[in-house]
Amino acid sequence: MHTVDRLSEHDVLVKPSPVAMVWNEPGRAQEALAVPGVHLCDGEALVEVELATICGADVHTVLGHRPARAPLVLGHEQVGRIVALGAGAVRSDGSPLELGDRVVWSVTVSCGTCDRCRRGLTQKCRTLAKYGHERVHRGWELSGGFATHVQLRAGTAIVRVSEDVPAVIAAPASCATATAVAALAAASARVHLDGAVVLVTGGGMLGLSAAALALDAGATVIVSEPDAERRAFARRLGALSADPRARADGSERLENVLAAALGGGAAGGEAREVLVAIEASGAASGVRTAVAKLGVGGIAVLAGSVTSGTELCVDPESIVRRLVTITGVHNYDPHHLERAVAFLERAWRTLPLDELVGSTHALAKLDVALEEAAAGRHIRVGVAPGRRVAH
Repeated sequence: MHTVDRLSEHDVLVKPSPVAMVWNEPGRAQEALAVPGVHLCDGEALVEVELATICGADVHTVLGHRPARAPLVLGHEQVGRIVALGAGAVRSDGSPLELGDRVVWSVTVSCGTCDRCRRGLTQKCRTLAKYGHERVHRGWELSGGFATHVQLRAGTAIVRVSEDVPAVIAAPASCATATAVAALAAASARVHLDGAVVLVTGGGMLGLSAAALALDAGATVIVSEPDAERRAFARRLGALSADPRARADGSERLENVLAAALGGGAAGGEAREVLVAIEASGAASGVRTAVAKLGVGGIAVLAGSVTSGTELCVDPESIVRRLVTITGVHNYDPHHLERAVAFLERAWRTLPLDELVGSTHALAKLDVALEEAAAGRHIRVGVAPGRRVAH
C-alpha cells in the first residue's frame, strides 16, 4: 500500500518509494530502481500501476531483436489509478483528470502543435516520446509500465476505464486493442465493414483483437494462424479459422476456407471477395497472403511488421488492375484509444478476452515473466506490482 504526500505544488513523495525495473542489455537481469520523489509539471499525472501486460515489442527488445535506448524501463500496456496530479492535467476528451481515476494511456507523448500532430498523426510527432521505449533519465525515471508507478507527461492521451472491466482486459487497450482499432479505421475508410469479408493474418493479441472488432462491426472474419490453440480461440470469438501450413486437402487450408466463406449466395448469385486484409503477424508469408487474397477494390492494412527484415515483393500490374490499396498502421491516435476502451467496456462480459492473459507474475519476477512471454505459451503474460507470487 503506497501513500502519497504533497510536498509542494509540483513535488510528490510516495511511500514506500516507487520502483521501476530497468533493462540494460540482452542476457542481463533487470535491476530495480527506487524513485523517492516525483516532480510533476503542469499537465502531468502520477499513476499507480494495477497491471501491465508484456507486448511482443518488449520481448523483441529483451532478446536483442530491435534497437533500444538502454537503460530503459520497458512496458507500455497497462492500467492504473491516478494518485497525484499536476495543474491542468486532462483526459483525452479534455475533461479534468481526478484523483482515483482508473485509466489507460497512450503509448506516445505528442506535442499537439507540430505539422504532423496538426495533420492528425500524433503518433509520429516531431518531438515524440514513447512509454517503455525511452532511455531512463533524471526527471522521468518512471517512464514504463514495468514499475509500481508511471509518470504521465503532458501530451499523453489518458482515458478513464470502468471499474468493472478486469485489469487483464483493460491493460492491453494501450497497445494491441487501440492499434487494432486504428487498423480497422484505416480499412473502413475504403470499405464498409458491415457485411464485408475480412482476412486477418496472424492470431496473436493484435490479430485476435482486430478479429473481435471486425466481427463486432458486422464483418465475416477469417483468421489465418498456424497455432491450433489460437485458431480455436478465434472460432470462439465467432471467426472462421485457417491454417497457413495445412495440406492441400485439409479442411483448414486457407483456400478451402475462403471458398466456403466467399462462395455464391449473395444477391444475384454474385460471389463475394475479400475486401479487407489485416496483416498482424509481421511475417513475410503473412504479408504476401494479405495482399494476394484481396479482391477488386480491396485494402490491405499492414500492422504487424514493426521489426526489420520482412521484404515485400509485389506485382505492380496486379495492384493496378485490382485497384488494391496497401497501407501501414503504426500505433494510433487518441480517438482510437477511446474507441478501444469503449469496445472493451461493452464486450468483456460476452467475449472470453480475459483468457488472452495466461499468467501473471510479481514485478520482482519480471525476468521470469519475460522468459515465459518469449516462449509463446500465452498470448499475453501479466505483471502485477502488488502481486507476491505468480499464478
